[in-house]
Amino acid sequence: MTSLKPYLIRSLYDWIVDNQCTPHLLVDATNPNAILPLQFAEDGKIVLNIRPQAVHGLDLGNELIEFHTRFSGVSMHIVTPTSAVLAIYAKENGKGMVFDPENDDDGNGNTPEPEAKPPARPTLRVVK
Repeated sequence: MTSLKPYLIRSLYDWIVDNQCTPHLLVDATNPNAILPLQFAEDGKIVLNIRPQAVHGLDLGNELIEFHTRFSGVSMHIVTPTSAVLAIYAKENGKGMVFDPENDDDGNGNTPEPEAKPPARPTLRVVK
């Protein structure tokens, strides 16, 4: 089964924009597959403004989120895996969703299987 996370990101983005708010992504800046301006990261995280007027060519894909934007007047192409997104929220009121990084998919759309416990030893009992 495919990951639910990119679908939630897209739907929350639409909801935030429809309500005339500014969508922000909180991203794990330590993700090795992300192309981010690390000089703007704090504590290994970066907040990205993805308001339609602030970005060009926004693609909220199932595997990657890509867009062009400016940081301190310098044009940049931003790429982040959806697995690196920690939250999406409206700047004005903080409403949105925080994703649990520990419960994230393993990258191939499959959730990790719990470890199987050995079967308990069978027991018999007398029923009258």
